[in-house]
Amino acid sequence: MIKTSEIIVNMGPQHPATHGVFRVKLYLDGEVIVKAEPIIGYLHRGIEKLAEHRTYVQFTPIVDRLDYVSAPGVSIGWVEAVEKLMGIEVPQRAEYLRVILAEFARIASHLTWLGTHALDIGVMTLVFYCFREREYILDIFEMMVGARLTCHAFRIGGLPADISDNFIEKVNEFVDIFPKYLDDYHKLLTSNQIWLKRTRNVGIISAQEAINCGFSGPSLRGSGVAYDVRKDNPYSAYSKFDFVIPTGNTGDVYDRYLVRMEEMRQSTKIIEQEINSLAPG
Repeated sequence: MIKTSEIIVNMGPQHPATHGVFRVKLYLDGEVIVKAEPIIGYLHRGIEKLAEHRTYVQFTPIVDRLDYVSAPGVSIGWVEAVEKLMGIEVPQRAEYLRVILAEFARIASHLTWLGTHALDIGVMTLVFYCFREREYILDIFEMMVGARLTCHAFRIGGLPADISDNFIEKVNEFVDIFPKYLDDYHKLLTSNQIWLKRTRNVGIISAQEAINCGFSGPSLRGSGVAYDVRKDNPYSAYSKFDFVIPTGNTGDVYDRYLVRMEEMRQSTKIIEQEINSLAPG
């Protein structure tokens, strides 16, 4: 019989499955896992250490990598925090453009979620539709800042450049066609019995449970809590535009889906309001 002794191996934090935020301490006896100790709490790819040796300006493009599906939505928080610390006043035009790009990032994130969520549950068609519309948004990002995914859209004090000549036209095209696509998503899902049986009354989370667990965003609002930082603590140009905070009733998977769908519709309305407020530069 071969004698073995217990060894300890660290798995992660790494990217492929845990996205740099999760580490598992494995206790092995040969090829047998005797015990696994999960360790959570890491921020994406050691971002804190990267920040320690950089200036505010140098760190700005790294913030875009914190959420590679919604770079503008993350970096707007960073640049505005620095601007508040330094007392920098941002031009109103730049604030409007920031919100437009941040809302596009919100829609792109929801499309990524909706397509992959539907695919996991058993509705394959929708992932192709969602990524079709997401590509349209990435085209707009590329037009604005020259990048599609981790687009470095914002700078401390404003934006790197004003909009191109056909930016408003491209945005208005999206605003016109996207609500119809949302209706198409509803038609594919809300009459699909497989979808309904796997979302309705599944994963119910009460409002108090959501608050106690520190939920935020659509997951919090899906449990019926009408809290949105854009309304309750407005930043950038959000206080100048009107939109509805959608909430759920049951707090199940289906409610969280409905909230995200309505958020995409509301984001489209915000973009429409703001793009119409932009006079030619």
